[in-house]
Amino acid sequence: MNIDHFIEKIRATVASHRLEEGVYCRWLWQNEAGTRKLGMNEYGCADAANILYTIGDFERDPAKRAAWVKALRSMQDPKTGLYEEGSHHPIHTTAHCISALELFDSTPLYPLTALMPYLDKEKLYDFLESLDWEHSPWAQSHKGAGLFAALTVTRTCSLAWQRDYFAWLREHCDPQKGLSYRGRLTGDLLSHHLCGWFHYLFNHEYARQPIPYAEQLIDTCIDMYRSKTMDACFGREVGFMEIDWVFCMNRASRQTPHRFEEVKSLLEDFAQSFIAYLEGLDEKTDEAFNDLHMLFGAICALSELQLALPGKIESSIPLKNVLDRRPFI
Repeated sequence: MNIDHFIEKIRATVASHRLEEGVYCRWLWQNEAGTRKLGMNEYGCADAANILYTIGDFERDPAKRAAWVKALRSMQDPKTGLYEEGSHHPIHTTAHCISALELFDSTPLYPLTALMPYLDKEKLYDFLESLDWEHSPWAQSHKGAGLFAALTVTRTCSLAWQRDYFAWLREHCDPQKGLSYRGRLTGDLLSHHLCGWFHYLFNHEYARQPIPYAEQLIDTCIDMYRSKTMDACFGREVGFMEIDWVFCMNRASRQTPHRFEEVKSLLEDFAQSFIAYLEGLDEKTDEAFNDLHMLFGAICALSELQLALPGKIESSIPLKNVLDRRPFI
């Protein structure tokens, strides 16, 4: 499978969103509800950097890199230290922008004042416990995982704090499914629990931590793929659900030989179908393709599949998964 043609589509789409050096919009057009933040956008700037890094086009010129850093830094609230865009919780937006800055070996201008209380262990645990793990595990993971990413990328937290964070997740992880919060998994939302757990899993990977119940997580991923119990749009959209499933199964398989050949076979089966779907999209008119944040999710899935399947997915420049550099997408 050669994806050079698809990468060219991505390259052209990112270029079409450029407003000026380091400044990008997320969307090219407004939606019917009129809710999109057009023009310079936190996710537009961050995801343009993320995508260009992934496809090997990351800016090398020091002056131009400085313009990117200036743009990303300019959107931070100096009082709270947070970033806000409206489509995601501010902790998600903050972690996402800070992680994009890290690609430039940079940090935000202001301290993360609003997040400082959670450096206290009791407040951290209260925060994690307060998340709606049962009814909104995916959206809530943006906060639970984003907190860790923001504090670690800025080197605000200690190693002891990180140990406490992972200890809580291990203690509460469901031992049968290998993900989320034991006793709070609802059947009709299992795919949302998986997508939510992905956010905590890339924190584990960043910190070189063992994945809790890796074998059970693999079983869950395989069962959901074979039974087609992921959301109906899985593999037929430009977004993040695909990287969530691929990353969880591939990274868990690195820590155990459990069903290894089956994991590889299913990842290749999915890659063939997903790449064919992406190749068939009209990049000039597709709504999700022209959302740089959703497009970043799709290219992340391809980068992880290329890592998981040596020799199966070719590109002139190998893709680089940003999650192998720092947490959070």
